[in-house]
Amino acid sequence: MVRLRKLLTRALEDHLAGGPPLAPEGAEVLWNAFNALSHARTLGPVGPNPIQPSEIESWARLVRMPLEPHHVAILAEMDRIWMRDAYSKQSVPEGVKTLPQRSTHAITPGLFDLAVR
Repeated sequence: MVRLRKLLTRALEDHLAGGPPLAPEGAEVLWNAFNALSHARTLGPVGPNPIQPSEIESWARLVRMPLEPHHVAILAEMDRIWMRDAYSKQSVPEGVKTLPQRSTHAITPGLFDLAVR
């Protein structure tokens, strides 16, 4: 399983660096599982949240896919790589001041009511 983990993490790093999303041969199931879990990822106030083990368990039950502990470990390692990449793109050099992110869309009355209530 060490070889499988290395193949999947290298493929994910290559994809995050701009390469095509190519799953290693024989690892398509875990690659697709990570993609499905990542698309269902929650967002916090500062960015994406890591995939929780309970989300992996729920997803596996939902799609009726039995996952072994080493599969979960591989998914968690892929998530660490994805999170590191996501937050490295948000970082700014030391000493540089930044403004808070601001939406380019005007607030609608319905959105205002939703936010205030």
